[in-house]
Amino acid sequence: MNLHSEKKQARIIFITGGARSGKSSFALHEAEKIEGKKLFIATAQPFDAEMTARIERHRQERGQEWDTAEVPIKISETLKHQGVFYKVILIDCLTLWLSNVIEGHAETSDLEAKVFAAIDTLVHDLQDIRQSPHQSDKLYSVCIVSNEVGMGIVPGNRVARIFRDMAGRLNQKVAQIADEVYLMVSGLPLQVK
Repeated sequence: MNLHSEKKQARIIFITGGARSGKSSFALHEAEKIEGKKLFIATAQPFDAEMTARIERHRQERGQEWDTAEVPIKISETLKHQGVFYKVILIDCLTLWLSNVIEGHAETSDLEAKVFAAIDTLVHDLQDIRQSPHQSDKLYSVCIVSNEVGMGIVPGNRVARIFRDMAGRLNQKVAQIADEVYLMVSGLPLQVK
């Protein structure tokens, strides 16, 4: 991962792969090579004991040098208001964020339109971070973790199909604007962009 570029412009590094492929560990390891303040944007919500334990385990793995913002949905707002104070921001993960967005609109008749709008806003705001002169002097890199969910079977219910389709679209849009893209396979990073 080329997080050590001398560019003043903020860099977007996108890391995707299957469940337990090593995405988060790879992103964390590479981000920790950068000196300076670090922000971890966690999108997971502790809905049950297993998820609560998982969140705590990940928090301990990060250590004291990371600030943590628990942000189930409002990633854009967090980047705009806190991003200027950090050298690297790691967002983990977009698929949980997408799940949270879908959950918030699941009962609406225009679910897909609302999810598309949320995706477009996030991608637009990620592009703004890169182009904003006052932020580019401070922000070094944004690392984004997401799951590749489209390699399995077609889900049996509407909301799950929408999630799978939207996750694929979200990943494509983020990969398109990213400076670097990595696909994790069995703990090994494959750079695809």
